[in-house]
Amino acid sequence: MSFRMGPRNLLTDVAGLRVGNAADERIKTGVTAVLCDDPAVASVQVLGGAPGTRETDLLEPHNSVEAINALVLSGGSAFGLDAASGVQAALKEQGVGFDVRGIRVPLVPSAILFDLQNGGDKDWGRYPPYRELGYEAARSASLGFEIGTAGAGVGALAAGLKGGLGSASTVLPGGVTVAALVGVNPTGSVTVGKTPYFWAAPWEIGTEFGGLGFPSPFPRDAQEIDIKFRQSGANTTIAVIATDAVLTKASAKRLAIAAHDGFARAIWPAHTPIDGDLVFAVATGKSGVVPDHNSAIDLYAAAGATMARAIARGVHAARKAENDLLPTWSERAAAL
Repeated sequence: MSFRMGPRNLLTDVAGLRVGNAADERIKTGVTAVLCDDPAVASVQVLGGAPGTRETDLLEPHNSVEAINALVLSGGSAFGLDAASGVQAALKEQGVGFDVRGIRVPLVPSAILFDLQNGGDKDWGRYPPYRELGYEAARSASLGFEIGTAGAGVGALAAGLKGGLGSASTVLPGGVTVAALVGVNPTGSVTVGKTPYFWAAPWEIGTEFGGLGFPSPFPRDAQEIDIKFRQSGANTTIAVIATDAVLTKASAKRLAIAAHDGFARAIWPAHTPIDGDLVFAVATGKSGVVPDHNSAIDLYAAAGATMARAIARGVHAARKAENDLLPTWSERAAAL
């Protein structure tokens, strides 16, 4: 099966989704909001040992709520959980939410990554900025959005390089689209040793993250991780995998599990005890296609490949900023 990217190569190639970013460059942090045009089936899978989340229990298949209104990826560690309140406020203003006896309650699960030690000024006063950043991100949601040093990826670091916000999409032969969005902030490395070659290279479409392929021969330090990046609870890669296929909550859970394969393909090592690695899955159903056994396997395979590409694209697109602690991928590649 051959994969081809969608027209934007972004999460919003999945019909029914919009994405907004907001950031504070002084603090070096930000928020990314994913808004569903209509309530969408969703689930989640956590495989990291140090997650930070809000309202993820409702996404389990055995719980009663079937659909959500939005998802949030935020920097700020536990402070960043406030971002979902800002997104809720924006949705409430629009009359969006789960109807509880005439009261609309926007359902907005969220996850955070640690970006508190990245060169930004964290002296924000009494209250952190995440509620307002969440509101701004929701209000700016559209089909086009920036990746790299944007939104939840503004303050991300990736084991010797700047991290970032990545996204990618895949259109399957039957017309179903699967797409990924990811805040790349792992303990592990996204490149082979200290080279600019991405672990995700086998899944690259065209030259979407440099077109370098793999180094030959492989460097001897390919499996080494710098000890200074191993800090308890100080990392995490958080992501969304989305499709326009018609899925149940149980099959959305399986989609989230499959997308974690992309973490393992693009990050070495992934899913450590000090990462909070998490994937939300969302299915808008806009294609009207209910996958059968064979097409479901294709969908889950594409989920892993698309996630790997999104991770590489997030780091590849990172840009240099004031007070950076680590170089960008472009700076490393320039020395190739």
